[in-house]
Amino acid sequence: MGEEAAGRFLALLEALVAEPDPPTTIREPSEATDSHIADSLSGLEVAVLADAARLGDIGSGVGFPGLALALALPAAKVDLIESARRKGVVAERLALAAGLKNCRAVNARAEDWARGDGFEAYGAITARAVAPLAVLVEYAAPLLHAGGAFVAWKGERDADEEAAGRLAAALVGLEPLEVRHVVPFPEARARHLHVFVKTAPTPERFPRRAGMARKRPLA
Repeated sequence: MGEEAAGRFLALLEALVAEPDPPTTIREPSEATDSHIADSLSGLEVAVLADAARLGDIGSGVGFPGLALALALPAAKVDLIESARRKGVVAERLALAAGLKNCRAVNARAEDWARGDGFEAYGAITARAVAPLAVLVEYAAPLLHAGGAFVAWKGERDADEEAAGRLAAALVGLEPLEVRHVVPFPEARARHLHVFVKTAPTPERFPRRAGMARKRPLA
């Protein structure tokens, strides 16, 4: 990591600590370095994510993993897709503090964004601590162009959740590629990255109306 990038990560952490309206309980620098920065950067182990020209981070919250990935991938454009405006405003402040010019907050639900400018706009979609896999693949598929990848940050593996995710993925044009075990920091708890690739067009009935993926999951 170059000095400029290291300085920007430090500025990001300092801004998070100083944030007057923090919608996160993880703000102490050493804890945030692990739980937000290192955990986010573990996604770089997935080549199709690291190589994407445009990324979308679903349910980005205060901006992770999107902000950290934007810092690590300055040539990529990153959209922080977050329905809660308050969180998006915080993410924008953090991005400004870190001098990031390649990311922006998008105040929208993933389903609504996929009906407009977000439709098939991304080479990679990420999600961390947002929803079960069956819901997430439905969110991600309409946003991905052909060959794009969806990467979900998860903890302990759950056979039932993974089976439901595979069934839902098949219905929306995605295929599971791998489940990668990563150890982003020494105290990390069984972190796994679930990777799916878009191999077929997503049927026109997707995205469904906002909220339907959670209320009536595909699997």
